[in-house]
Order: sequence, then structure tokens, then C-alpha cells
Amino acid sequence: MAAERYVSKGIAFRPLAAAQRDPVQVSFVLAPNFTMLAFTSAFEPLRIANQLSGRPLFSWHIYTGDGQPVECSGGLRMTPDGPLPETVANGYVFIVGGTQPTSNPNDQIANWVRKQWRLGRTVGSLCTGAYVLAKAGILNGRKFAMHWEHDVSFAEKYPHLTPVAERVCLDSRILTCAGGVAAIELALKIIEDEYGKDLIPTVRRMCLIDDRQNAAGARGNPDAGATGNAVVARALAYIDTHLPNPVDLDDCADRANVSRRQLERLFKQYLDRSPKAYIADLRLSQARALLAESAMTTLEVTIACGFNSTDTFLKAFKKRYGATPHHFRMSRA
Repeated sequence: MAAERYVSKGIAFRPLAAAQRDPVQVSFVLAPNFTMLAFTSAFEPLRIANQLSGRPLFSWHIYTGDGQPVECSGGLRMTPDGPLPETVANGYVFIVGGTQPTSNPNDQIANWVRKQWRLGRTVGSLCTGAYVLAKAGILNGRKFAMHWEHDVSFAEKYPHLTPVAERVCLDSRILTCAGGVAAIELALKIIEDEYGKDLIPTVRRMCLIDDRQNAAGARGNPDAGATGNAVVARALAYIDTHLPNPVDLDDCADRANVSRRQLERLFKQYLDRSPKAYIADLRLSQARALLAESAMTTLEVTIACGFNSTDTFLKAFKKRYGATPHHFRMSRA
């Protein structure tokens, strides 16, 4: 299937240093009455990682045992890509459990996931999907996580197995999580394991789960409030309000109550770039947003984002995003 399916046309962008490679395949198997929160919490960070990098780092497929639509615990119906295939590409396989894990024996899915694990895939579960892994016999002697709501019934059915008190757990190619928003942590672990830490802070901020994130950082400037340093936060706030015009870094440092040299050192420490580089990146990010979601001309975008000439803007935009503003807009049409 075309790679475009996996790369959404959002605005936020973060370049990724990792070399180009085939997408990592993630397969979700939806059990009857699966919990939508666990599924979307695992799925969305992978989609966001693709969007941020502008390339398909991950691909995904959704299956049910018979290939028919299945209802989640809230009654919404999900149409899968199809029934369980004979096997899947090397990657990750997750059983998405739900609110009635004992009402369906899931023998077919249990046999299938056991086969994938024996073929070398990393398999796992979200929420109560551990019931299926237990039925498959692959949790014996291994640590695993599961939603606490079903601890009692699980212990009755599988007295020799005890979930750990952890949100996410990896043991012998078995990656499990307790469900809910803990599935975000599972997805972040996959992203970091496969591509490193570059995207993790921005994916977290896109999901609005950074505990240090304040209202300013949750909207507009993705770095504001997320550095953990008050001086840098004051400098970023100053930059935000002066971006359409030339930014006086000496004045910025004064407003942040530090010397310019100290400001530059703190930017390098917390943002891994100089103030000038940060301002250039922010101007380009804002220009990309305006090109994507406004009818402003290239000249108007140039002025609004504080570039000193259209030629300077065109060259900087193409260097960062690999396309001219015109071709960028055409690609989103």
C-alpha cells in the first residue's frame, strides 16, 4: 500500500537523523469489546512519529479473527484490514483486549499469536489482551502487565500467572501494557527502540502528556514551558512576541535576566542549538503552518514570519523541508 497512507499531513515537523529504512510494521488484533482508549493510545504516537519525520517510520494493519467488523467496549464498530494472515512481517503484534476478556475463548487468535512469537516477532497485549497471551501459553515464567480491573478473575483462571505492578513490561519479546493511556508509553518505547530519542520529546508534547508543559507550550511554540529552565522559558516567550521583526538577542538576554553569553550557553544545553538557530527553526515552522492552512501568498508568509527577503525564505524552506513553498502546498492539495 502507498506510503502516503501512513504519513498524515499535519503541521508539526521534526527532522530525524536516522537513516531511511523500511517501515516497522505494527499489527493490532482487536478482540471483541476491545477498549478504544488503549488502542488509540498505542496507535496515535506512531502516526505522530510518521508525521513529524515526514516519512513512514511505521506502518500498521488492523485484524480481527474472522476479518469482520468488531465492536469496542463503547459500541463503536471498527472495520479491520482483514482476517488474521498466515503470518506478518517482522515487527510488533499486539492483542487489544477489552472489558469482557473471559466471554470469548479466542482460541484462533491465541494459536495465531503463539505462531507469530515462535517465528521471532515481538508480540504483546494492551489492556486485557494478556488473557489471549496466557491462553497461547507464552506468559509462563515471564513478566507481563495487564489492567488491574481484572486481576481477580485472571488469578482465578490462571493461578500460576501474576501480572507485575508496572504500566509497561518487556520480557522475552513479549511487550505488554496495562492499557489506557499507558499504551502511549508503550508506543514511545517502540519509537525510541527503533529510531532513538530524537522524536520522543515532540511526540510527548503532541500528545500533551509532558507534565512540565504549561499552557504556552501546549499551544503555538512547542518548546515553551518544556525546557525545565525558567531563564530559557522567559527567552522563548520574548522571542514569540518579537518573531515578525528582527529579534534583538541582547534585549532578549536582558529580559531573561542573564548575559547574552549565558543565554547562548543555556540554549545549547536545553534546546541543543543557538538562539539564532532556534529563531530560524521557529520562523520556518510557523511559515510551514501558514502555507499549510492559510491562503497567504509566499510574500505575505515571508513578512509574517520575519524573513528579511523572499529569496532568503525560499532557500531556507527548501533546505529544511526538501521542497519549495509552492511544491509543499501542491503536495497537500
